Amino acid sequence: MHARSALFTDLYELTMVQGYYLYDENPDVVFDMFFRRQPFGGGFTVFAGLEEFIDQLADFHFDADDIAYLRSLGLFKPEFLDFLTGFHFSGDVYAVREGSVVFPGEPLVRVHASLVEAQLIEGMLLNTINFQTLIATKAARVSVACDHGNVLEMGLRRAQGQDGAMSASRAAFIGGATATSNALAGKRYGIPVRGTMAHSWVMAFASEKESFERYADLYPESTILLIDTYSTLGSGLDAAIEVGTKLKAEGRRVGVRLDSGDLEYLSKQVRGRLDSAGLEDASIIASNELSEEIIHHLITSGSPIDSWGVGTSMVTGGDDSSLTGVYKLAAKGSELVPTIKVSNQPAKTTNPGVKQVYRFRDTNGSPLADLIALESERIEEGQKYSFYHPDLSARRFSVAHYGSIEPLLKPVLMSGSRVSEAASLQSIQGFCRESLDEFDMTFKRIINPHIYKVSLSADLAEVKRNLIDRHTTEI
Repeated sequence: MHARSALFTDLYELTMVQGYYLYDENPDVVFDMFFRRQPFGGGFTVFAGLEEFIDQLADFHFDADDIAYLRSLGLFKPEFLDFLTGFHFSGDVYAVREGSVVFPGEPLVRVHASLVEAQLIEGMLLNTINFQTLIATKAARVSVACDHGNVLEMGLRRAQGQDGAMSASRAAFIGGATATSNALAGKRYGIPVRGTMAHSWVMAFASEKESFERYADLYPESTILLIDTYSTLGSGLDAAIEVGTKLKAEGRRVGVRLDSGDLEYLSKQVRGRLDSAGLEDASIIASNELSEEIIHHLITSGSPIDSWGVGTSMVTGGDDSSLTGVYKLAAKGSELVPTIKVSNQPAKTTNPGVKQVYRFRDTNGSPLADLIALESERIEEGQKYSFYHPDLSARRFSVAHYGSIEPLLKPVLMSGSRVSEAASLQSIQGFCRESLDEFDMTFKRIINPHIYKVSLSADLAEVKRNLIDRHTTEI
């Protein structure tokens, strides 16, 4: 379901690469993948998609049909097509650990390769990382909003195609979803699968009570009853209480799901009725176009909801349709000389050179700020460091009192081969939760979060300033 063909790229990558090849312009280069702004107006982002990117990169090739298609376009010369026939990626990749909390402007993936190799993989890299990072972040926001409660990802029917559904299920689990409705994702990724019933089940029987009884007979250990088909607080709840009472007598539990209406009002009314009927251990599951903002409101209003089913906004990104991830040339040549893209928009002027990202933490392990520095710099504990604003304004601050410094970019692929075994999805999810827990709640607020500082080292700021001056045009 994931792209293995190297044709999974934009045409202009291929036209550029042919030019590099034919003109023998194929130096060693370094590219950075980073993103420009936080999605959802939030204060953090969860990095996801790395393991799948590495898997795809290992088998990224042109087969005979691909070459035949390119030949049919009439754009490519025979000697270039012969070169593509044997193409495989043989470079190095450094990356932040998947599941990490990350921020705009800092390199998440650093690619060392020939220009031809690095250029060809751009589309696949951005497609994989951008989408999964967006969805993992959305899931993490939902998880934070309900205090890491039970979250079911149930967006398969609203996802953008089969690959969108599968990638979304994977990424949502990383971000904090506890289960998925997607059976294939359960098989492929080992994600717990959950599901109850649709309104059609209720409507297929002569009465709600009969539909609930039949369901309870089939699934006595996981009886969740959808009570809003006709009358949530009337026939639906009445029948659920009757069936739930029988299950309790057998030593079993019942749950009810609310899929429409005023969830705050209904959940409180349902909780009161269930408790009065002696079903204090019955659970309430809510769905119906939920988002982190709605969940946050329901939690703060004291709505007695135990589990959350989130579909459309979880797997599509809701109001934010894509991550602003880009892939930019940072250094080239045998000496890896720093390069820069200069723009009248400071946010679009890139940070040059081969770089590392360092996370400074306090003595309790909580992150204080991230510093982007040149790889050649020695960033060691015990020293005082100046943090310069990325747009080279006069704003800066110093950090002298901290507990530790961690370099975030680590080698994941060397000479085209993995340096370690792939991490399990469950371990990535666990690491994501640890990463989120490290940060103060002010950075994780759903509304008006505190802004985490990402800065440049003094040396990197100087290199950037000099390159900007060199490319400044007089008018």
